[in-house]
Amino acid sequence: MQTVTTIDALREAVEELRADGGTVALVPTMGALHDGHLTLIREAMKQADDVIASIYVNPRQFGEGEDLDAYPRPLAEDTAKLDREGVELLWAPDGAAMYPAGYATNISVSGVSGGLCGSDRPSHFDGVATVVCKLFNQVRPDMAFFGEKDWQQLAVIRRMARDLDLSFPRAEAILAVPTVREPDGLAMSSRNAYLSPEQRAAAATLPRAMEEAIARIRDGQEVHPTLGMLEDELLGAGFAQVDYAQLRDADTLERLDTDNGNSRLFVAARIGGTRLIDNMEV
Repeated sequence: MQTVTTIDALREAVEELRADGGTVALVPTMGALHDGHLTLIREAMKQADDVIASIYVNPRQFGEGEDLDAYPRPLAEDTAKLDREGVELLWAPDGAAMYPAGYATNISVSGVSGGLCGSDRPSHFDGVATVVCKLFNQVRPDMAFFGEKDWQQLAVIRRMARDLDLSFPRAEAILAVPTVREPDGLAMSSRNAYLSPEQRAAAATLPRAMEEAIARIRDGQEVHPTLGMLEDELLGAGFAQVDYAQLRDADTLERLDTDNGNSRLFVAARIGGTRLIDNMEV
């Protein structure tokens, strides 16, 4: 696997990959790779001739007081994992390569970025849209792969691609891969490493409580009392705070009071100093 850290080297490497006329897939990451990321890589390798992964901890999607400095950066370990999976090219820019001196452009996607994580992290999705648009322009992939765990992020990126008429990739080639979960159901996340053993055990309540709430909603029980029960269960299990527990349309992310046949349950909750998010189809 080749690793490049400058724009010029990236462009040269991508041109070499494209010389054979095959399709190119991009899997953007912030590193600290786990089986969830590697599942994206494996899915990309099934659908494309060549796979490029990127690792960049994007400061623009971290708000004040968030864990930018503490975010894990095990680049050597990540590189070895990608190499074992057969990734052809790793794009690992530093800050100067991604945001050079004088950088002054921001991409903001309204609508789907509002509410949910957009309420608690007001600049987060601007940072996501900006860095992902830059990655798309840098790599010009035929397709890109993202996990369903960050469903709102996926909606923002697809909306950005549609609105800006991106061709590499087109919005319909921004592909979602189902959330990868631990044996107890907790969604895999780099931030799970922050949890103490006691917190990790309690965190398993999150997917279980969500599944119970979904079963009630499918059974015809009212949404608001059901979500109240979900919050109470999380707080009783040791979560310090529930940021949101909401039913929303899967495409528009419009908040719903009843299941419309295309809904998802979204939850964000804090345990210790760690904020966990999850979503599931209803």
